[in-house]
Parts: sequence; structure tokens; C-alpha cells
Amino acid sequence: MEQEKIIVLDFGGQYNQLIARRVRECNVYAEIYPYTTELSVIREMNPKGIIFTGGPNSVYDSASPHFAREICDLQIPILGICYGAQLLSWMEGGEVETAPVSEYGHTELQVDESSDALFKGVTPGTVVWMSHTDYISKVPEGFRITAHTKDCPVAAMSCPERRLYAVQFHPEVMHTREGQTMLRNFVLGVCGCSGEWKMGSFVEQSIHSLREKIGDGKVLCALSGGVDSSVAAVLLSKAVGRQLTCVFVDHGLLRKKEGDEVEAIFGPNGHYELNFIRVNAQQRYYQKLAGVTQPEQKRKIIGEEFIRVFEEEAKKLGTVDYLVQGTIYPDVIESGLGKSAVIKSHHNVGGLPDVVDFREIIEPLRMLFKDEVRKAGLELGLPSYLVNRQPFPGPGLGVRIIGEVTEEKVKIVQEADAIFREEIQKTGLDQSLGQYFAALSNMRSVGVMGDFRTYDYAIVLRAVNTSDFMTAEAAPLPWDLINRVTNRIVNEVKGVNRCLLDTTSKPPSTIELE
Repeated sequence: MEQEKIIVLDFGGQYNQLIARRVRECNVYAEIYPYTTELSVIREMNPKGIIFTGGPNSVYDSASPHFAREICDLQIPILGICYGAQLLSWMEGGEVETAPVSEYGHTELQVDESSDALFKGVTPGTVVWMSHTDYISKVPEGFRITAHTKDCPVAAMSCPERRLYAVQFHPEVMHTREGQTMLRNFVLGVCGCSGEWKMGSFVEQSIHSLREKIGDGKVLCALSGGVDSSVAAVLLSKAVGRQLTCVFVDHGLLRKKEGDEVEAIFGPNGHYELNFIRVNAQQRYYQKLAGVTQPEQKRKIIGEEFIRVFEEEAKKLGTVDYLVQGTIYPDVIESGLGKSAVIKSHHNVGGLPDVVDFREIIEPLRMLFKDEVRKAGLELGLPSYLVNRQPFPGPGLGVRIIGEVTEEKVKIVQEADAIFREEIQKTGLDQSLGQYFAALSNMRSVGVMGDFRTYDYAIVLRAVNTSDFMTAEAAPLPWDLINRVTNRIVNEVKGVNRCLLDTTSKPPSTIELE
């Protein structure tokens, strides 16, 4: 992982995690660092390349995020994207101004220098995704304009001699049709990466490093039964065997029958060699969440209770040296990286309390994206039905219930979600959808059932297509399926008289409702 690395410097862009993900699709390891990272630290890391992300600011504003101009003299290839492109121009003596015409959305790109390394193999007139109000009005000395659009005279520029490149558009999003080709050209062509980073080597190295780190210490693993914690548990089991105890906390916010399913897989009669403890803490969570309506507060409460339960179980076991969590890279990024905006606090990142009763927390999947976690699971020999199961948020149904969480509401959403998932599976769509679930809105409305007036809740149905869970498009479900699900839910689930369909993409929404 450390031999070839691309550094993504985050200047507050909403797509920063997606840039790293796209680089990894080139089989090159990438990590995101805040723009406040010291130049000396970057120099020590000796990356093969550096990417400046986009951001909401204007480079000519002194309060905007900047970086030491000396980074351009490290003889390390740099690619600036959107704000990153403007920053590179500004650092090198170019001019950036408010654009006469802002560009948003799909835009046709005219490549002026087809021989430019970034545009090798790119179709003339390809469509890119623009999102900017400022633009580069004058390129720095030594740079040449390599592409333009109808309203943007400098859609791309480069100084090949110094291996400095910039694009005003976003090659990382799927709306830029040949963006991955451009990023591949930069990573493999300009940066000279070999593209040999594989998941198999990650698994092998992780097991080896975990075994060395832990030694004969005792390990406690937070096992939710989801993909992330399951892969983390098996990875630790391969490394330290019976030194590992997995604690499964049934917080009463799981999907229907899921607690029993988790125990069947990992418990005493399961397939894995590990110590398994189930803690039934449903009422404890309901009491803690009573009256709480804010999503962030709910997440933090659930996160803190997770830790407290583990502390209690650890004391019963005697000395426990390490706590293992299934934290993955999107959890870390969305919970706030450096001075980036917090999208949402994850129960195992932003929700951690200040004092934890263990020597250290181990997060072996912390630098992996969701699809990479699945690949790691297959490398470890986990069955595909477990690795490819539907994603489930760490805080569980606590963030699929808008407003206060109660035992009654949990029951409602469990039943509705079970119906939705059952009908999806009957159609075979479960093999192609990225994620699908039912959530409970906080809206109550008037309905009529038989000869009686009702005033009940509305269920929200959501299904998305996604490859990386960083961006997602609402999935076009068959109307007969939606009708069938709606009829079953309003007839079979007490307390519901209406179903709504969420057709919003990510961004601007998130996949989960809270």
C-alpha cells in the first residue's frame, strides 16, 4: 500500500473521496489529506503524484484555503481539479476571476491539444461535468491551454515539462463520460505508476501487520453482522485466532430477524473460529434515544452506547488490549477530514466518546471503500451471500426513522422494510441494485381504511444504483412492483396508511435519510 501512493489534497470539495476512489480503480493506492498538511510531511511521504480537489471558495480571497507554492517545485506531478485548477494557476502567477457565465452540469469539451498527456484517447467533443463560478482568465507563464468550452476559455491547461496539469471540470464524477480515462492518463501515464495495487496484497499485509501489532494481546471486536464488521472480524480471526472475542450488540435497531441471523452465522454453531457474545440491549437504547430528534445527536448517542457496552463486556472478560471496529474510508471522510465539512457523524468515527477503556482502537478497513471491503471479504473466503448482503448503517434503523425513535416506530419500519426487501428479491432486482430499504418519515396524514378515517405514518421507499456509495442515482423501479409493495405495506403494517418514493440522487441527498 505504501510503495506507490497518490495524495489527494482536500480543499473542501464535495467529491474528494470520489477522486481517491477513482485513482484506486487504476490499481493505484490513494489517500486523502487536508490542505493543512505540512509540506515537509508530503515530502517525506514521497508520493508518485498529487491531486488538488475542488472546493467552494475563491482563490483570490485571502480567507480561502491555500497551500505553500513550493509544492510545485517538488518535481512531483500535480493535477488540479476545479478549485484545485484555479489554485494551481494562482500559485504559478496566473489570474483567476469571477466568470462572466457560470457553468453547471453537462458541458461539451473542445480539446485544443489532443497530444496532451491528459487527453490521450479522449473522444473529441466529449461531455464533462462543470460546477464553477470563477474561472482562469489568464494562464501562468509556461502553461498552455489544452481544452475549452463555449463559456470557459481555460477548461484545461498544462505545463508538461514540470508535469503540472489542471482541469476546470470534474473528471471524477460519472457525468464526465471519459473522466476515468483522463485520471488513468494522469496516474499511470504522467505519474508513471505501475498499477499493481491489489486487494490480495492488502489482505496478506493486513494479517501480517495485525499479528505483529497485537502479539499475545486480547482483542474485542464490535460485530454488527454487516459487511464491514464481518470482514474485520474474519481478518482478525485469521491474524490472532481465539485471542479474538466478537461482541454483537443487538440494540433493537436492526432489521427484522437480523439479530438471530447474525448469531446463526457467527455464533457457536456458525462457521468461524472466534468467541461470540450477544448482548441484548434494546431497552437501554430506547431509553437513551427517548425524546431525541436530531440526526447528529442520535448518531452520537448510539456511538457512545456502543463503546460503553463494549467496555462493560471487556471488564467481564478481564484485560482486553484492543477494540476492533469495521470503520471504512467513507465513514472517516463524511465525519469530517481536517477542515472539511461534516456530512454526517458515523457511530464508529464522529460518535466516539473522549474516553475509551482500551489500550487502542484498531480499524483494519479504515482506508477501504465499500466495494474494496467486499473484495477483501471474498479474498478472506467469506461466502458471497454474506459479502454482498444489503448495506446497513451502523446506527441501524435509528437513522431510518425521522424524528424520535420509539419501540413502536422500530416495529413499523422493520415490517415495512422486510416487505420491500422480499418483493425486490422476488423480482431478481436485488442482484443489480446498490441499496434499497424502507424508512419511516415523521409525517402523519389522513387516510381511509374501510369506513374509518385514519391518521397514520408514511413510509419512504428508496432504491439506488451505485458502484462506490460516494455517488448514487435513484433506481427506476417497475411501477407494478411499487404498487405491490405499497398495497402490502398499508394492509399488513399497522400504523401506516401511505407510501412515498424517494427519487433523489446523491448528491444532493445522501443515500440514507439521516
